[in-house]
Amino acid sequence: QVQLVESGGGSVQAGGSLTLSCKFSEVTAAPNYMAYFRQAPGKEREGVAAIHTGSSLTRYASSVKGRFSISQDNAENTVYLRMNNLKPEDTAVYYCAASDYAALPLEPYDYGYWGQGTRVTVSS
Repeated sequence: QVQLVESGGGSVQAGGSLTLSCKFSEVTAAPNYMAYFRQAPGKEREGVAAIHTGSSLTRYASSVKGRFSISQDNAENTVYLRMNNLKPEDTAVYYCAASDYAALPLEPYDYGYWGQGTRVTVSS
């Protein structure tokens, strides 16, 4: 069983930055995949960034590549999503997710553990 606790959302103006944190607790071992998804009103949940915790390999959605960075602190069991140059279209509820396996790390289907979500609002 993996529990995820998110923090770090808020409101910023366009061009600003935010860092989201996702602290996970596990019973046996750290999940192999951690990811951030987001869901805007009236839209489907989309993958933003993912990291393989063993290799630190990362993947990003094309819409955020070059602006967002996902990283991990193994000692703290925490994954971070650094978001720079935020745009109004980044406004959404952001969810942290974990899985031991993910064929497509930016698709939600393989993720069985989810955080409570944190809201990010970017104003123009």
